[in-house]
Amino acid sequence: MMTRGRRIVLAASRSESSEYQRSAWRQMLLATLPAKYAGWMGTDWSAEVESGPDGQAKYVPNGLRVIESLLLQRFPASDIAVCFPDQLEQFVGEDTRVVGIHAHNPLGITFATDVYAGLWGSAQEPVNAAEFRRLILHPAIERHRKHLKVIVGGPGAWQLEHKKLLDEWKIDCVVNGEAEEDALGLFETALRGEPLPRKVECDSPKLESIPATHHRSTLGVVEITRGCGRGCQFCSVALRGGKSIPLETILANVRRQVAEGGDTITLTTEDLFLYQQGKKFKTNREALKQLFESVGAVEGVKYVQMTHGTIAPAVVDPGVIEDLSPVAVGKSVNRHPASTHPENRYAMMFIGLETGSVRLFKQFMKGKGYPFRPEQWPDVVMKGMEILNKNNWFPMATFIVGLPGETREDTKQSLNLLHALKGAKWCVIPTLFVPLDDTRLGKSDSAKVAQLTDLQWEFFFTCWRYNIDFFRKERSVQWKFNAGVPLYYYMMGRKLLGPEVKYGLWRFAHFPESWIAQKLYLDLRSDPVYKTPKSVEIPGEAAVSHLLPVMDQA
Repeated sequence: MMTRGRRIVLAASRSESSEYQRSAWRQMLLATLPAKYAGWMGTDWSAEVESGPDGQAKYVPNGLRVIESLLLQRFPASDIAVCFPDQLEQFVGEDTRVVGIHAHNPLGITFATDVYAGLWGSAQEPVNAAEFRRLILHPAIERHRKHLKVIVGGPGAWQLEHKKLLDEWKIDCVVNGEAEEDALGLFETALRGEPLPRKVECDSPKLESIPATHHRSTLGVVEITRGCGRGCQFCSVALRGGKSIPLETILANVRRQVAEGGDTITLTTEDLFLYQQGKKFKTNREALKQLFESVGAVEGVKYVQMTHGTIAPAVVDPGVIEDLSPVAVGKSVNRHPASTHPENRYAMMFIGLETGSVRLFKQFMKGKGYPFRPEQWPDVVMKGMEILNKNNWFPMATFIVGLPGETREDTKQSLNLLHALKGAKWCVIPTLFVPLDDTRLGKSDSAKVAQLTDLQWEFFFTCWRYNIDFFRKERSVQWKFNAGVPLYYYMMGRKLLGPEVKYGLWRFAHFPESWIAQKLYLDLRSDPVYKTPKSVEIPGEAAVSHLLPVMDQA
């Protein structure tokens, strides 16, 4: 029987939509783990999503919900379906004219993931990539290609052009950037059967162009800000001035999540502390407190989570962390015995620390630490971590390995800072530098797994040694893991990564420091170079005004 379908179909892969354990970072893992071994590794949950009785997705990434909301301004709901790959046969048919596909990390080649896929060999396709391939090459789409257009957008859409896959995967149009002011026109063009531009670069939209969403997003994502403006040269968002979503719109979106069965709200932002910011990145403490209390008070909200933030604001005004903690910690889904909260809850926020090298910090990200000078960065990190941990905030922090021009001395400075943070309550994620096309470092060479130095590998695996020691629950099976690491090295690791990885791996496997310290830069038994200062002096305006990016901070 011929399927008529819907005129407009919006789709997202299962792994990018998973709500497993209400954890955004577990979704990140799926861009690192090889799909071939997903079952063996226990990641079959990546395909567990929910659809309603009519076949439409109960939740999808927020970006797709924004596109849906824009389309509902012009078209009836009966024209639009939002689904997962398994339901495409139900909704793509003779009447379908356009399929919009969400791409968050479709090939697994962003900062946080590229290095991890490389540990298994370049031929291994990670889970996210396999799931996206299954979506974009779905037989239902291929069967009706003659009368429909395929539009792909989302934060990872650039990867498809970067890898020259637009022709092979028959993508009519790839959309990069924030598409609120361009998407509707593109879909209308596709519905008329007219040719689409192959590539569209979107500017940051006016605040009034960002619609309230109509349906539930994965993990209850609710945007509170757009943009950042701190000017980090490896990040496209950092080049766009920040803007805050009105509180009434935020709360309307929160209530929509709850009304459709969600109990978790993820407050999404490039920098939490820029919400309703004052001049020169000044944190609006009262507005943030009102936001958290208002969201936490919505009936049906059981958990409140955060995405990204910077560490400097916590040092400037520790009171803001104290003010947010009743909701950020009290309604957190995360628990750890190291938390002093009565229920051992802790707040998690993604923080980009990126480097311990003052030289690289000054060269590539000097606005990140404002109002502090780049030379104060190690002190800012140490003091900020102390303040966060004291309030039961255990951040997930990233460091970038292989920034352009990184020297051995730069890596040693990052190792020194890492050593000083040995007792911190955190998760530290080392990532590889990847040049993003729409950034100031877009023409730079990416860091390569096979070219990392012994010091860089030491940094990488010392990070993961910290994580295992802090988060592992079953210490009785640690010896099995430790024994497996040398097997990996001799069977696969030294061939894929080179002998430089050896002693970093040995530390990862808990070889005694007395055996390996002479082969490594750090001796974890020794005193660290950095100490947590009692306070960090805020320089006068004249000393730091040159650190502010020259852009609109509205």
